[in-house]
Amino acid sequence: MKAWTIALSSLALLGGALALGAVASSNDTIAPGIHVGGVDLGGLDERGALQALQAHTPSAPDVTVRAAGRSWVVPAADLGWAPDPQASIDAAVQASRDRNLGARVMAALGQADTVELPLRARVNVATTRQKLAALVKPLETAPVDARIVFDKTRYTVVPDRPGVLADVSAAANTYAASPDATTLEVSVSKRSAALTAAALQVQVDAGNKLVRPMTFTLGERKTALTALQVANLFWVRAKGIELDEAAITRAMKTITSNVDRPARNARYALQGGALVRVKEQPGVVTDVKAALPLLRKAITTPSLATMALPSTTQAPTLTVNALPEVKKLTLIATGSSTYYGSSGARATNVSVAASKINGAVVAPGETFSFLNALGSISPENGFVGGLIISGGRTVDGLGGGVCQVSTTTFRALYQAGLPVVERNQHAYRVHYYDPQVGFEAAVYDPGLDLKMKNDTNGPILIRTVNHPAQQRLEVQVWGLPQTRKVTVSPATILARIPHPAPQYVTTPNLRRGQTRQVDWAVDGYNLYITRTIRDGGTVRTDKVSTNYKPWRAVYEVGSS
Repeated sequence: MKAWTIALSSLALLGGALALGAVASSNDTIAPGIHVGGVDLGGLDERGALQALQAHTPSAPDVTVRAAGRSWVVPAADLGWAPDPQASIDAAVQASRDRNLGARVMAALGQADTVELPLRARVNVATTRQKLAALVKPLETAPVDARIVFDKTRYTVVPDRPGVLADVSAAANTYAASPDATTLEVSVSKRSAALTAAALQVQVDAGNKLVRPMTFTLGERKTALTALQVANLFWVRAKGIELDEAAITRAMKTITSNVDRPARNARYALQGGALVRVKEQPGVVTDVKAALPLLRKAITTPSLATMALPSTTQAPTLTVNALPEVKKLTLIATGSSTYYGSSGARATNVSVAASKINGAVVAPGETFSFLNALGSISPENGFVGGLIISGGRTVDGLGGGVCQVSTTTFRALYQAGLPVVERNQHAYRVHYYDPQVGFEAAVYDPGLDLKMKNDTNGPILIRTVNHPAQQRLEVQVWGLPQTRKVTVSPATILARIPHPAPQYVTTPNLRRGQTRQVDWAVDGYNLYITRTIRDGGTVRTDKVSTNYKPWRAVYEVGSS
């Protein structure tokens, strides 16, 4: 008590001077007793304090990150944490300035209390987000939308799957607000798919009601589409039923081909061994323009199973009065080819195709279509399997040998001087059409046709003469007498490209060691044929160009 009395008396005598000295101490000097992160900064100016802190900067602490039951121990520096010495010094300076008078007096007497301040830190939020995203990435999954599929006979829904999403942005912001934290939680939540099975099931139920067979009638004629064919006419989408316009157009062609009774032009036919004229016949066909909107409505009306097609009368384009008498006809041109060495199937198809186009009449100004005259290349139309060129290979296919007839027809019509509207070549040189290399025409149903326009002064008649014993085919063009003279040159070969080396393909269909050739090597060619047409005082020329690919031999080698 005596000591404190003496001290208080001394303070009373010296208080004014001490107080003035304490208040007058520099604002840039950190007060005695102030520590930052365990480092004594008392009496140092800012520069000295900064150097002292930098000399004792602690290593980054570890932070435990937790998410969905998993945890990772990560150095804080990897999360964007870094010490902030300047902020720590600023806090120490501010603490010095905030002392009360008593604290300043005690400091002046060398009895200042120790003030422990934490080392300040800062966090780069972008770095935190990036690191957290990498840690939790294996936990995250994107939601999978439900989807609609057609399962052979009906539409079904493949269920949706929810996803998992980690909120790394919120966790990064939390860490930035508390850089001293040693644990960090990343919240994980489920994320729903945008399209759920429940939402799509409504559309699927509506779509399945539309999957049913439909019957179409035109007068007494009728045809039908199976339930599967009807299902092919529309899509079931998330937003509802969407009609497939391309499929509807194709279906309409199929329907009309089965029920239409097209007009039949006047024609020539053999009766009792003599060629006679046959009167034309009007036809009744579907009014496609009016039928298409009705078909669209019928497809989307599940209660409709039968649809009556609107019809229109089709007039013939060539009447018997415009058909020249048989005795006025003259042979204008002939095309020929040999199919010697053809298989039985190929010879059959040559015979069938020749009979189909025999007697075709093309009115003046009209275009002859080989496929239209032929009809479909189908078993129902009499065709059988044979070798065809498809997909870069010679393979078994329906109608192999039809091109023998289209080639021979092309030769006859080209020799007659008719303009070429459409002509397609084969991919490689076919030996059946030798020695007139390049003088050929390929057809394929559908897509590749032979079309030539009748620019003569009257109808032309196409007649085929098949000689099966000699495996030779003739196509004749008959019409009114012509003044034009047509000359077709031999092929002018611009280039010949050697065929590649043979290819060997293993197959389990042959025993090991067996070999079977399935394609034959042919050189490639670049060539053209020139035609000169002289008619009165006019002369005109044109040419047909052909580019045959070099074709390799292919052998199948047994592997079983």
